[in-house]
Amino acid sequence: MTLELTAVSKSFSTGPAVSDLSFAVPRGAMFGLLGPNGAGKTTTIRMILDIIRPDSGALAWDAEPVIDLPRLTFGYLPEERGLYPDMAVAEQIAFFGEVSGLSRRDARDATTRWIERMDISEHADKPVAALSKGNQQKVQFLVAMVHEPPLLILDEPFSGLDPVNHELLLDILPELQAAGTTIVLSTHDLEQVESLCDELALINRAELVFAGPVTQLRARHADRRRVQLVFRGDEAGLLDEVDELDTRRGPDGWLELSSTNGTSADELARHALRHGELRELSTVEPSLREIFLDEILRMP
Repeated sequence: MTLELTAVSKSFSTGPAVSDLSFAVPRGAMFGLLGPNGAGKTTTIRMILDIIRPDSGALAWDAEPVIDLPRLTFGYLPEERGLYPDMAVAEQIAFFGEVSGLSRRDARDATTRWIERMDISEHADKPVAALSKGNQQKVQFLVAMVHEPPLLILDEPFSGLDPVNHELLLDILPELQAAGTTIVLSTHDLEQVESLCDELALINRAELVFAGPVTQLRARHADRRRVQLVFRGDEAGLLDEVDELDTRRGPDGWLELSSTNGTSADELARHALRHGELRELSTVEPSLREIFLDEILRMP
């Protein structure tokens, strides 16, 4: 394991922000850090980055306490922008590269390379304030990773991006991961977590709800799997034979049905074929959004 949090707690005057939090992020993972507003995600991120210190517990990267690590180890894209509005784009990215530990030459070379990769070369000499919100977000992303840190923490990285730049970032993140970067992704965009992350931690009300592989989280919600089929025939006979089928009439006259009563796809297909014609059959896993809401709402 690369990033480890062990029994980490932090309180403020308003109460506990994080309570006895333990989880590990494997090396090279794309790891989701999830939770509703106020759950403790930002506090957790700031402790990982040693911006604030925990009241108790330990945070380590490759078994080294985070407080002992050089700045080059981390890259951080905050949810709130932290750019100098009157500073030119290329100058700003190179400056933060130097602040993070690169030599001036390496910072400039990396800036040129990444500006081209992020498709903002035409804006290199413009002040950040002159850019659109989406392009400012791209600059903020480059500031976070121009030094190509081994651990990159991204807080709402897709904020403000149009569909084209959204896809560009979706292409770049797996490239960074393939190159060995460990990425912690904190976002409310659960569809992106679902498509990108193999593991995650879910926090609510300062406490850890779940940490581990997404497949393991899905297994906790196996009872929410749906069997879906498209059927035509003796509808009354099928509905009488199989309990708890949700029905919807398709535009072509076929009946679309779904079941969450535990009936297997094979068993439901046999029932359907006894009463008519079966055109489609599939098993649908609950979405990460459905699981997220279920986990949060089930807490006392």
